Amino acid sequence: MEIKFAETEEDLKKCLEVIQALRPHLTLDRFLSLIPEMKKESYRLAFIEENGKAISACGFRYMTTLFEGRFIYIDDLSTLPEARGKGCAGALFDFVVEIAKVEGLPAVHLDSGHQRFDAHRLYLNKGMKIVYHHFRLEF
Repeated sequence: MEIKFAETEEDLKKCLEVIQALRPHLTLDRFLSLIPEMKKESYRLAFIEENGKAISACGFRYMTTLFEGRFIYIDDLSTLPEARGKGCAGALFDFVVEIAKVEGLPAVHLDSGHQRFDAHRLYLNKGMKIVYHHFRLEF
Protein backbone atom coordinates (compact mmCIF):
# COMPACT_ATOMS: atom_id res chain seq x y z
CA MET A 1 0.00 0.00 0.00
CA GLU A 2 1.78 3.14 -1.20
CA ILE A 3 1.20 6.35 0.75
CA LYS A 4 1.77 9.64 -1.06
CA PHE A 5 1.51 13.29 -0.11
CA ALA A 6 -0.94 15.44 -2.07
CA GLU A 7 1.44 18.02 -3.50
CA THR A 8 -0.32 19.15 -6.66
CA GLU A 9 -3.79 20.43 -7.49
CA GLU A 10 -4.35 17.17 -9.39
CA ASP A 11 -3.52 15.19 -6.22
CA LEU A 12 -5.88 17.37 -4.19
CA LYS A 13 -8.68 16.85 -6.69
CA LYS A 14 -8.12 13.08 -6.40
CA CYS A 15 -8.57 13.40 -2.63
CA LEU A 16 -11.74 15.51 -2.64
CA GLU A 17 -14.22 12.62 -2.74
CA VAL A 18 -12.44 10.88 0.15
CA ILE A 19 -12.47 14.06 2.25
CA GLN A 20 -16.11 14.69 1.33
CA ALA A 21 -16.97 11.28 2.82
CA LEU A 22 -15.99 12.86 6.14
CA ARG A 23 -16.73 16.52 5.34
CA PRO A 24 -19.72 16.43 2.93
CA HIS A 25 -20.20 20.21 3.03
CA LEU A 26 -16.93 20.85 1.14
CA THR A 27 -17.08 21.91 -2.47
CA LEU A 28 -14.08 21.65 -4.78
CA ASP A 29 -13.57 25.43 -4.77
CA ARG A 30 -13.76 25.65 -0.97
CA PHE A 31 -11.42 22.67 -0.56
CA LEU A 32 -8.84 24.10 -2.98
CA SER A 33 -9.02 27.53 -1.33
CA LEU A 34 -8.64 26.20 2.23
CA ILE A 35 -5.69 23.88 1.61
CA PRO A 36 -3.13 26.64 0.90
CA GLU A 37 -4.17 28.43 4.10
CA MET A 38 -3.93 25.20 6.06
CA LYS A 39 -0.51 24.43 4.56
CA LYS A 40 0.71 27.70 6.09
CA GLU A 41 -0.23 26.09 9.42
CA SER A 42 1.82 22.95 8.55
CA TYR A 43 -1.10 20.89 7.18
CA ARG A 44 -0.12 17.87 5.06
CA LEU A 45 -2.48 15.54 3.23
CA ALA A 46 -1.37 11.94 2.73
CA PHE A 47 -3.39 9.52 0.63
CA ILE A 48 -3.62 6.02 -0.78
CA GLU A 49 -4.86 5.54 -4.31
CA GLU A 50 -6.13 2.60 -6.26
CA ASN A 51 -6.49 2.64 -10.03
CA GLY A 52 -5.67 6.36 -10.17
CA LYS A 53 -8.29 7.30 -7.57
CA ALA A 54 -7.70 8.24 -3.93
CA ILE A 55 -9.51 5.79 -1.67
CA SER A 56 -8.25 6.96 1.73
CA ALA A 57 -6.67 10.16 3.03
CA CYS A 58 -5.24 11.60 6.22
CA GLY A 59 -4.70 15.30 6.83
CA PHE A 60 -2.53 16.34 9.76
CA ARG A 61 -0.58 19.26 11.14
CA TYR A 62 1.97 20.07 13.79
CA MET A 63 0.75 21.88 16.86
CA THR A 64 2.49 23.27 19.91
CA THR A 65 0.72 23.80 23.23
CA LEU A 66 1.77 24.54 26.78
CA PHE A 67 0.34 21.27 28.07
CA GLU A 68 2.04 18.97 25.53
CA GLY A 69 4.71 20.88 23.67
CA ARG A 70 4.93 19.98 19.98
CA PHE A 71 2.81 17.10 18.62
CA ILE A 72 0.92 16.00 15.52
CA TYR A 73 -2.81 16.63 15.28
CA ILE A 74 -4.84 14.59 12.79
CA ASP A 75 -7.53 16.81 11.26
CA ASP A 76 -8.99 14.35 8.78
CA LEU A 77 -8.84 10.58 8.39
CA SER A 78 -11.27 9.18 5.86
CA THR A 79 -11.79 6.21 3.57
CA LEU A 80 -14.36 5.86 0.80
CA PRO A 81 -17.20 3.60 1.96
CA GLU A 82 -16.51 1.04 -0.79
CA ALA A 83 -12.82 0.84 0.21
CA ARG A 84 -13.33 0.31 3.94
CA GLY A 85 -12.04 -2.87 5.52
CA LYS A 86 -8.81 -2.93 3.49
CA GLY A 87 -6.63 -1.43 6.23
CA CYS A 88 -6.11 1.93 4.52
CA ALA A 89 -7.09 4.12 7.48
CA GLY A 90 -4.92 2.03 9.78
CA ALA A 91 -1.98 2.30 7.40
CA LEU A 92 -2.35 6.08 7.17
CA PHE A 93 -2.67 6.35 10.94
CA ASP A 94 0.50 4.25 11.40
CA PHE A 95 2.28 6.42 8.80
CA VAL A 96 1.53 9.59 10.79
CA VAL A 97 2.48 7.94 14.09
CA GLU A 98 5.81 6.89 12.58
CA ILE A 99 6.47 10.48 11.48
CA ALA A 100 5.82 11.64 15.06
CA LYS A 101 8.12 8.97 16.50
CA VAL A 102 10.94 9.69 14.04
CA GLU A 103 10.71 13.39 14.91
CA GLY A 104 10.78 12.62 18.64
CA LEU A 105 7.32 14.04 19.28
CA PRO A 106 5.46 12.88 22.40
CA ALA A 107 2.01 12.25 20.94
CA VAL A 108 -0.51 12.19 18.13
CA HIS A 109 -3.91 13.75 18.84
CA LEU A 110 -7.26 13.83 17.05
CA ASP A 111 -10.88 14.70 17.71
CA SER A 112 -13.68 12.45 16.50
CA GLY A 113 -17.42 12.96 16.29
CA HIS A 114 -19.16 11.13 19.13
CA GLN A 115 -21.24 9.10 16.62
CA ARG A 116 -18.26 7.69 14.65
CA PHE A 117 -18.11 4.31 16.39
CA ASP A 118 -16.17 2.51 13.63
CA ALA A 119 -13.50 5.20 13.72
CA HIS A 120 -13.34 5.01 17.52
CA ARG A 121 -12.78 1.26 17.32
CA LEU A 122 -9.78 1.87 15.02
CA TYR A 123 -8.31 4.55 17.31
CA LEU A 124 -8.74 2.43 20.43
CA ASN A 125 -7.26 -0.62 18.67
CA LYS A 126 -4.26 1.55 17.74
CA GLY A 127 -3.71 2.34 21.42
CA MET A 128 -5.26 5.80 21.60
CA LYS A 129 -7.00 6.80 24.80
CA ILE A 130 -10.00 9.06 25.27
CA VAL A 131 -8.50 11.81 27.43
CA TYR A 132 -10.40 15.03 26.73
CA HIS A 133 -13.80 16.49 26.09
CA HIS A 134 -13.80 18.90 23.17
CA PHE A 135 -16.07 21.93 23.58
CA ARG A 136 -17.28 24.33 20.90
CA LEU A 137 -19.09 27.66 21.00
CA GLU A 138 -20.84 28.59 17.76
CA PHE A 139 -21.88 32.10 16.75
